[in-house]
Amino acid sequence: MTAGTGFDPIDRTVQKTFEWLKEIEQDLGSDDRYRAYHALRSVLHHLRDRLTVNEAADLAAELPLLIRGIFYEGWNPAKVPVKIRHRDEFLGLIARDFPEEPEENAEKIARAVFNVLRRHVAAGEIEDVLNALPKELRELVT
Repeated sequence: MTAGTGFDPIDRTVQKTFEWLKEIEQDLGSDDRYRAYHALRSVLHHLRDRLTVNEAADLAAELPLLIRGIFYEGWNPAKVPVKIRHRDEFLGLIARDFPEEPEENAEKIARAVFNVLRRHVAAGEIEDVLNALPKELRELVT
C-alpha cells in the first residue's frame, strides 16, 4: 500500500491507518478512501467533543499514532464536553459534515467508524466511552 519510509514506527502507523480506512470503506460499501477518512475524522471529532477531557485522552491513547493526530486535530479542551444528549443531534453533526449526501447516511457513517473502534480499541476502553455517553448515543456504538 505504501512505499514505506524505512522508519518502522511511522510505517506501522501508516499501515494501521490504511487498515482502519479499508474497514470503514467496506462497512460503507465503498472503495472511496477519502470518504472513509472524512467519516473517521467526522465521527472521531464529534465523539471526542462529547467526552470529558480525561475520557477523550484515555480513548486517544488507544488509537494508532496517525489516527490519534486526526482525533486531536483542532481540539479545544476548554470547550468540552459538548452536551449532545440525543442520537439525532449527534447524527445531525455528522450529516453537516457530509452535505453532498442524504442525511440518513449519517447513521451508516457513524456505525462504520464505531465498528472499527470496537474491533481495534480495548473492550474496557470502549466500555468507558459507552459509560460516558447518554443512552441514545450508546446505541450507535453497540
